This record gives sequence, structure tokens and C-alpha cells, in this order.
Amino acid sequence: MASNTQRKPVPLAARMERRIDALNGNVILRKDFRDLAGDDQIGRGVRTLVQKGKIIKIGQGLYAKTTVGPLSGKIIPRKDITDLAREAMERLGVEVVPTRWEKDYAERKTEQIPLGRVVGVNKRVRRKIAWGGRSIEFEQSRR
Repeated sequence: MASNTQRKPVPLAARMERRIDALNGNVILRKDFRDLAGDDQIGRGVRTLVQKGKIIKIGQGLYAKTTVGPLSGKIIPRKDITDLAREAMERLGVEVVPTRWEKDYAERKTEQIPLGRVVGVNKRVRRKIAWGGRSIEFEQSRR
């Protein structure tokens, strides 16, 4: 007797979660899910994953993988916002270059270690990247 069993469809959010786990890096773009569903469905799936704490929003169409903070027990990004901004720019096709302060430090023109939330880029960036009250500024390199 042959059984007529049909597989239950896997919810979109679950498929998106598997895709996130398989992705290298820590930045997720909405376009990473284009082959799974339409824009509206992707939006609903992303909202579900944000509510579950699987990802957090760091910018328009930009999300970051999360972990639980060891001290606070709250959901936090796996990487610092500056590292996430650098990775996001590379994923968006913008070349990341050293900032003026990083160049000065490398050339020993200053002993002040550059610790700011500034990311050097090769072209103008109007995008906002922020999380937890910390935002990133972009410095366009003058060539």
C-alpha cells in the first residue's frame, strides 16, 4: 500500500533563518532572500526574524547577525558597529579605504590611536548605519 504523504511546506521565516546561518559574514541584505519570495513576503519574514532576535536592523535593508550579550543577557550584534559598517559597504560594492586618521597613525604622523566610528570609503555614501545609539560616519577618500 503506497502512502500518499505530502511534505509540509517550510515557513518562509524558517527558510530565511537557515539561509542566514549558511551565510558567511555578519551582515545580511534583503537581496540575500530575493530567490525565496517576493518583497512583501521577505519584509514580513525579516520582521519575524527581528522579533525573534535572530537579526537586528542596522540600516535600510541592512541587518546583522546577533548573539546574547554575556553581561546584559540582551540581544546584541556579533560584531562592533564599525566592523559591521565596513562589511556592509563591501557587500554593497563600495570600496573601504583607510580614514585620514588611520593613514596618519600608520605613517607615524600621530601617536593618537584612531578609535572613532568613521569608515573611509572611495565614493560618497548617503546611507545611515547605526545601532544602539551609535552611528557611523563615512569619510570619502580624496585621491
